[in-house]
Amino acid sequence: MKALPSVLLPRRAIVAAACALAGAIALPAVAQGQASWPSHPVRLVVPFPASGATDLVARVVAQRMSQDLGQQLVIDNRPGAGGTIGAGEAAKASPDGYTLLFTTSSTHAISPHLMTRLAYKADKDFTPIAEIGGAASILLVTPSLPVRNVQELIAYAKAHPGALNYASSGNGTIVHLNAAAFAARAGLQLTHVPYKGTAQSITDLAAGQVHLLFDSIPTGMPHVASGRLRALAVTGDKRSALAPDLPTVAESGLPGYSSVTWFGVYGPAGMKPELVARINQAFNKAIQNPEVVASLAKQGVEAASPRTPAQFAAMVQADSARWAQVIKDNKITLD
Repeated sequence: MKALPSVLLPRRAIVAAACALAGAIALPAVAQGQASWPSHPVRLVVPFPASGATDLVARVVAQRMSQDLGQQLVIDNRPGAGGTIGAGEAAKASPDGYTLLFTTSSTHAISPHLMTRLAYKADKDFTPIAEIGGAASILLVTPSLPVRNVQELIAYAKAHPGALNYASSGNGTIVHLNAAAFAARAGLQLTHVPYKGTAQSITDLAAGQVHLLFDSIPTGMPHVASGRLRALAVTGDKRSALAPDLPTVAESGLPGYSSVTWFGVYGPAGMKPELVARINQAFNKAIQNPEVVASLAKQGVEAASPRTPAQFAAMVQADSARWAQVIKDNKITLD
């Protein structure tokens, strides 16, 4: 029996078969590209010192992901210049998913408005990947100040213009910006007293040499419990599990005020969308793990609800615009 001449096969059937074969080859290739990451250890650049807040958060998440993925996420601390040195290094890495940046509001929403000579462009040199979580701060005052809540603090400051000052961990830090934003929204005249870190500022606050400070909740609450300092409110949109009896600044006298330091992950610019999606899924899985959620909560960090890279990018853009306005209004510079 002779084979039928190829010309007798319907042209439509030939095209359909070819498309089906191409699809069968292409789809596994894309899936394999996503599933193969990571095939070896991943470098996670943390642009802040070891044992600092960002480092501790990164290690909690990295440990969980290493277990989930079967490959190590290796923390590489590259501190300096408010996180901008490490961020600049990460931006120059290959966009293959094996060098990622674990960072905070500082490098992408604040420093770009404070420094004119950054080694990177926050909106162009990175690929947004995942939001990890957020940490509110706590408003502390010296016990010698006759105020018990935010409304009383605002009233006292207005009755004594220029008499109160606030401490910070340095010019342009989130501690500084939190207080500057508070003073601006409340219409207060407060004097900024910068320190090199918060340790000495806590001592001076307890002694009444400075009057108020926006500190992290885990480091501030022990001083409140001991009676050295008085807590008035937290800066987030809702109350903190670490201080459930404290109201937010907004609900206790200053509507509209909110400040949360976010933690997030970026890759270098130019990463393939399917790779970004794969890494985003891995981080989202980690931050939903109950042990991770609990560990972050102990550090005052609320794990984020799973977000897409686009949603993370939009959040950062809005946060950046807000801090840009605060920095401009208060004429804050570092250069």
